[in-house]
Amino acid sequence: MDQQKFTGTENYIATDDLKMAVNAAVTLARPLLIKGEPGTGKTQLAVEVARSLGKPLYEWHIKSTTKAQQGLYEYDAVARLRDSQLGDERVQDIANYIVRGKVWQAFASEEQPVLLIDEVDKADIEFPNDLLQELDRMEFYVYETRELIKARHRPIMIITSNNEKELPDAFLRRCFFHYIKFPDEQTMAQIVDVHFPGLKKELLSEALNAFYKIRDVAGLKKKPSTSELLDWIKLLLAEDIPPEALRSENNRQAIPPLYGALLKNEQDVHLFERLVFLDRKAGGQR
Repeated sequence: MDQQKFTGTENYIATDDLKMAVNAAVTLARPLLIKGEPGTGKTQLAVEVARSLGKPLYEWHIKSTTKAQQGLYEYDAVARLRDSQLGDERVQDIANYIVRGKVWQAFASEEQPVLLIDEVDKADIEFPNDLLQELDRMEFYVYETRELIKARHRPIMIITSNNEKELPDAFLRRCFFHYIKFPDEQTMAQIVDVHFPGLKKELLSEALNAFYKIRDVAGLKKKPSTSELLDWIKLLLAEDIPPEALRSENNRQAIPPLYGALLKNEQDVHLFERLVFLDRKAGGQR
C-alpha cells in the first residue's frame, strides 16, 4: 500500500526539503527532530502534517519542570487518599487514579496519530534519554496496575528544539534531523499571502524590505520572526500606513512605524536608532 505523502497545506508553506524530511522520517519510522530559530513554524508543522494526512494529533508541550514520566502516565495518589477518606468505592481499583499522558494517548489511538513533543530542550538534560526505551520499543510498563501498554500504531513523531541545550547523542542517533532555515523573501511573500491575500504589492515589497533590513542588523538581541512580521503587517493595514512611510530613504523616521511589533526590547531599539543616526551622520559628511 502506498504511504501518504506530506505535500504541505494551503495554510502552511513548506519548502521542498522540509516536505522531503517529513516523508523520510515517516518512511524510516523515526522521530523527526526539527530545529530552527523561533517563529519558523516548527510547532505548526505537526498541526499541518496531521491535517494534511488526516490523522489525529496529540500535543505534548514541554516546560522546564516536565518529567518524561508525565508523558506516559501519572498516578494521582492524593485523589485516591481523598476518596478513601470519603469512603468512595473507586479506591478499590487503582486504575481509576492513573492519568494517561500524551504518549499513552497516542499509543492508544485507533489510527496512526501524529505526536508532537514540543521544545524538548526546555526540560532537564536527561529528559530525552528517559524516553529512549519507550519510543524505541513503542511500549512501556505501568507498575501500579501491572500492565504493559503497547502502541496500536507507531505514531508519526515530530520533536522540536530551539537549541537551548545540546541533546544527547543516543537520542540524536534515533532521529531524522532537519533544520528549518529562516524563509527567504520569496518564501516569506508566499507566507504573507496566505494570511493577507490581496495585499498590495507595493506595501508587501516595502514591508519585506524593512523587515529583512532589521533582521540584518548585527548585534540584535532578538531578531524579528515570521509571526512578528505578520503582526506588523496587520497593524500597518489597520492604521492605513502608506508604503512610502516604510522606505529607508525616508530619514524622518528613525525606525519603522509601529516598530513595537518587530523589536521586542529596549536594547535592540537603542541599537537600531544609533545605527540610523550614524548612517545619517555619515551621509551628511559625504
